[in-house]
This record gives sequence, structure tokens and C-alpha cells, in this order.
Amino acid sequence: MKRILAAALAAFLPIQNAGLAVACTAVNVVAADKTVIAGRTMEWAFDMKWTLVSMPKGTALTLTAPSNLGLPENKVKTLYPVVGISAEIIPGGAVLEGQNAAGLGMSGNFLPGFTTYQTVTKADTSYVSILGFGAWALGMHGTVAEMRAALAKTKVWSDASLPSGPTPPTIHMVFTDRSGASIIVEYVGGELQIHDNVASVLTNSPPYDWHLLNLRNYLNLSTMGVADRRFGTANVTAIGQGGGATGLPGDFTPPSRFVRAAFMRHSMAQPKDAADASAAIGHILNTVDIPLGVAQSKDGDAVVSDYTQWVAIKDLTHNKLMITDYAHRTTFLTLDLDTIFAQDKPSARLITDLPFPAAVDGTAALKN
Repeated sequence: MKRILAAALAAFLPIQNAGLAVACTAVNVVAADKTVIAGRTMEWAFDMKWTLVSMPKGTALTLTAPSNLGLPENKVKTLYPVVGISAEIIPGGAVLEGQNAAGLGMSGNFLPGFTTYQTVTKADTSYVSILGFGAWALGMHGTVAEMRAALAKTKVWSDASLPSGPTPPTIHMVFTDRSGASIIVEYVGGELQIHDNVASVLTNSPPYDWHLLNLRNYLNLSTMGVADRRFGTANVTAIGQGGGATGLPGDFTPPSRFVRAAFMRHSMAQPKDAADASAAIGHILNTVDIPLGVAQSKDGDAVVSDYTQWVAIKDLTHNKLMITDYAHRTTFLTLDLDTIFAQDKPSARLITDLPFPAAVDGTAALKN
């Protein structure tokens, strides 16, 4: 075990100064009434042209293998309508976040330094590039169980021919469905690894099992603080609430965000319904929100800064989406997705151009 942790840490440390966006956080919760909410932040240091897109049921997808293999394209039509968030700086886009009408949700978080996708061979018949993965996953599968079965027989690949934009597409994914089932999907050493999402949290590097081991370092954390303690003849009392969380990491590295989000997720009171659960996840995600300028790194000679470019909170039970961008971080636009799912034509709009709520008339707001 010590050798495994040492190897993981040795690989992880150089990533912290690699100039990559490694600050996404995803959290799931199931309310007392069985509503399933899945929220996430997206941090980045580049303008990725994040766009809210819809794909109606029956959208045509072309699934390809690496071109040098000469394998045939697989053409399929989606079984479910999808609303997702795509990085449109990539030619053709790439869905890294979304949900479908069946209640399956996906969030893709970056896993640099550890991700190596599978090798497609001439004997393979089922394959998809990582850039087409999100559309395929949400368009063709309705549950976590279906996703798990499909991944076991589908090769996911990436190579230098893919137009991935300013950052290599090294990602791991969390899938959650409206039953509350949730898995983490990673490609490490060229092999598929699927973990049950027991922590209901995902951040970035290292891989998921490392984060679970790291939680052992924080077993002292508690929601209950010590009220007072005697030191000789002196009775020293607490100066405020929250002392049980002393030692909770507050920086923005992936391990610290994982611990912080996991502690809050499993310490908070269980929400009673969709509204409570959405608010609870919003509060957790507030603790990992990054203002522009506080998480800097070097990209060559240039100084870049990760910042929270958008936040999405998915109600997988009632087909709703709450979304906000950096400029509207204290307000969310709530979308009823059933009307979008019913459309037979695709649509798209930059997240920064969405009609976020404006200020209301103060006098009218105070009237009974």
C-alpha cells in the first residue's frame, strides 16, 4: 500500500504546476423524497466557448476508430434527447456535462497525468473517441447499469489526430441516474476502471481510489466542536462554532476539494426535497468556487488562472437544470428541460449569452 501511494504521489506532484485546468468538483445527493440532484463546477483557465446544447431523440452520431486502422464508421441514432454543455472551441464540440430525458446525468472532470485511453485493434467492432463520448453516453443509455454494460464492450480512444483544443482531453466521468446509482469511470494505464461513487464526490487527479484512501487522513473531522476544556485551573472556552472542522483543507487542489466536499456532503442534514437538495449542493459548491486570479499557474511565459466559469445543478428526477456563469455566480437560471426534450430540432447558445435573471423592482418586491 505504501508503494502504491508513493507512486501515485510522485506522479501527482508535477501536475500541480502543469498549467492545466484541474479544479472541477462534482457532488451528488439523494433527498428524503428520493429526488436525485447532481451538481458540479467547471473551472478553466481558457475560453472554451462553453455552449448549452440540445440533441433531440434520433440525432445521428458517427462513432469512429483511429483513422490509421481503417475500421468502418458506426452510425447510430440517439435513443434519448439530451441537454448538455459542450466545449465548442473544439471543432464539432465535445459534451462534458449533461443529462437526458431518462434521468441519466454525466459530468466529465479532468484527470491529467493519469489518463491513458484504450487501444483499438482491427478486431474491435465497438468504439468511440473521447470527444464523441459524452454525446454517445447520454444519447444511447438511460441508466447507470446500461452505461456500465456498454463500457465493458466499447473501446474509448484518443490520439494526436483529435482536435482537442488548448488542453489534452484527459478526463474521468461521474454518471448518476434518477435511481441514485452513481459510478466513476476512469481510463488508467489503458484500462477501463469503474468505481462505485461511494463518496458522492468527484474532483480531479489523482484517480478516485487514491482520494478514498486519502480520506483516512481526515477521520478527526467532526460537525461537533469542543465547547470548553480545562488547562490547569483555567477553563478555556471555544470562541465560536465549527471547531470540529479544524484541519479541513481550504486550498483548491483536487485532494483538498475532494476532502472538503466529501466532509460537507456526508455531514449536512439530509434535504427533504428537490429544492432543499439543490440548495444544499449549491452551498457545498460555493466552498470550491474559485475567483479569477487566486489559482494561478504558468503556461509557458504567460500567467494563467483557473476560475469557476460555470456551475450546473441537475435535477435528474424532474428533468430540470440550474445553471450560472462567472458573471452571475449568485443567481441561477432554472430550465424546465421537458420542453427542450420534446423538440425535434437541435439548439445551442453560449452559456454567457443565456437570459440570466435580472434585478427586480425593489418596491414591487416588498409589496404583500
